[in-house]
Amino acid sequence: MRYRAMIAEDYDAAGRLWENTAGMGLSSADSREGILQFLGRNPGLSQVCEAEDGTLAGTVLCGHDGRRGYMYHVAVSAACRGKGAGREMVSRALSALRDAGIAKCHLMVIEGNGLGRSFWSGTGWEERDGIVLFSQNT
Repeated sequence: MRYRAMIAEDYDAAGRLWENTAGMGLSSADSREGILQFLGRNPGLSQVCEAEDGTLAGTVLCGHDGRRGYMYHVAVSAACRGKGAGREMVSRALSALRDAGIAKCHLMVIEGNGLGRSFWSGTGWEERDGIVLFSQNT
């Protein structure tokens, strides 16, 4: 596997990966324009991995608001799971957040995404109780 920061040219391959990842929630915010804006606001934080054949095998969208980091769309292709790619991308994103002075990171997992919940709890992340998420379109 080869790891690097995500760039605009990764969008199409990333979109295909996300569309084919069970438990991934996508919305209009995941448009090319939305993702490129996110990458521009958070340069160098989002990560990808490429398989030996050069295809995009994984993504981590990562950003911060100046206080807390956030991760979105952590995905690894089925063919590359179990090889440490997810852990490595997350580690790189967390390191970049620390370099930016961010000491805590949050992420959201869709409640029925058992594979995602298992990954995060198995890598030392704490599932929080007592927080209710509210959303509204602007």
